[in-house]
Amino acid sequence: MKAGLGNAIKQLRAAKKMSQQDLADKLGVDKGNVSRYESGKQFPDIDKLEKIASAFNVTVSALFEMAEGIEQPNVTGLRKNNKLPVLSWVQAGVWTNAEAVDLSEVTEWLPAPDDGCEDCFYLKVKGVSNEPEFLEGDYILVDPSVYYADMQSGDVIVVRKHSDATFKKLIIESDGSRYLQAINPNFVPNIIPLDEDCIFVGQVIDSVRYVYRAKRRTRFS
Repeated sequence: MKAGLGNAIKQLRAAKKMSQQDLADKLGVDKGNVSRYESGKQFPDIDKLEKIASAFNVTVSALFEMAEGIEQPNVTGLRKNNKLPVLSWVQAGVWTNAEAVDLSEVTEWLPAPDDGCEDCFYLKVKGVSNEPEFLEGDYILVDPSVYYADMQSGDVIVVRKHSDATFKKLIIESDGSRYLQAINPNFVPNIIPLDEDCIFVGQVIDSVRYVYRAKRRTRFS
């Protein structure tokens, strides 16, 4: 899997012998923003992309071309006995990587898909903001190994902001501007701006809905 824009920024910064703080100063952002750019958890807006390219004396297109050729390092998976954990929204709100998850705190596991997804996890839907596609009580399968830079308009993603996590549809306008939109047209607020404090957690790649699930009874003679 391609590591994307983050590793390209990291490699160019190292080649220029710049620290994360040095680059942050040139961009007018915090060091934490640069760290998240490089980890792939936050995607710089158009203005920041141009400043990043300028700092490295390359074009924006060259930056993306470089990003296409870098391999992603392996990460520790969450799969256990062919099942994946159902994380709480609190855990999603502080998500950094699979290694940070304390599996001893997980009380519910659901079947893993057949196509890998070693570090995916489930979240249980709360609220009505994404009805009718996602109902309260549904389970969404989240892939945190994908990169925000690879997301397309219409993808459903999970983001966190100040330890609060949510999932919404990503909208990308023709001018490159991005925001989140609730699938339920009657939900207010329907539009959620994406700013520097919004951290990408992962893409929703599937969902599970249990119409009825009860504990099996045992008959004694």
